[in-house]
Amino acid sequence: MTSSAKPPLNIAAEIEDALESSRPVVALESTVIAHGLPRPHNLESARRLEALLRAEGVVPATVAILDGQVRVGLSSEELERLANTEDVLKVSRRDLAVVVARGLTGATTVAATMMAAHWAGITVFATGGIGGVHRGGTGDISADLPELARTSVVVVCAGAKAILDLAATLEWLETHGVPVIGYETDELPAFYARRSGLRLEVRADSPAEVAALVQAQQLLNITSGLLVTVPPPASAALPEDQLEQSIASALKAAAAANVIGKALTPFLLAHISEYTGCASLRANLALLENNAHIAAQIAVALKTEN
Repeated sequence: MTSSAKPPLNIAAEIEDALESSRPVVALESTVIAHGLPRPHNLESARRLEALLRAEGVVPATVAILDGQVRVGLSSEELERLANTEDVLKVSRRDLAVVVARGLTGATTVAATMMAAHWAGITVFATGGIGGVHRGGTGDISADLPELARTSVVVVCAGAKAILDLAATLEWLETHGVPVIGYETDELPAFYARRSGLRLEVRADSPAEVAALVQAQQLLNITSGLLVTVPPPASAALPEDQLEQSIASALKAAAAANVIGKALTPFLLAHISEYTGCASLRANLALLENNAHIAAQIAVALKTEN
């Protein structure tokens, strides 16, 4: 059943060249394009993130599955296809084999993007927020968490999505040996909000500091990922009380509509956006760009230090 063969990837020529010549590359997920942002913001954001990375001297590697191929690096036309096609599948670890075997098209979650990045040899990955432990003690835990515990990729994010149980998520990461780094902060960001009240044990104030932590993990042959949590820009962040009110309203609406499973997170995020008068959408777009900016600097620092 098992094989030591390298997983089949379709890596864009530009990215292969960058990896071979030891130039910095940053991976980007595609679930945010197909499921996380409304149209036309999804495509505009995807293109803006890639342009931002290029401006930092970094090659962008957006990951998705197109017609059964695990793609690392997409063309402008392929980004548009993902953004404007109905019923694109949401692909995590458990879904990869099915989607590849059946020649289907899917957008990769944090977990699946980490896997593809690791297979390709990409160390740094920028996203919005990771999945985590759901509220209510249901036992629902995102596949992103075990992936962080076993896949050696640096994930730059604004913490876990605020609709989750942040304290339980942080505890899960600690128990399973995933370092959580506060970037210019001493506490875990709450995705849309800059503060959660949950203190972190490790802080880094520069890309070089993060690069040193990554290199120490590699030297020690520690195979878990490393989570770098970055507060959203102050100009776009939501006040903590407004965020909690919007989450409470969204959870109530989801329960009334019996929304569960993969549909829950997009439903909650859409409800929060409506509740906040699109302030949460603005925060989401701003934190995505900020995280990509920090990830680019970390990727450059890693190449500089080597």
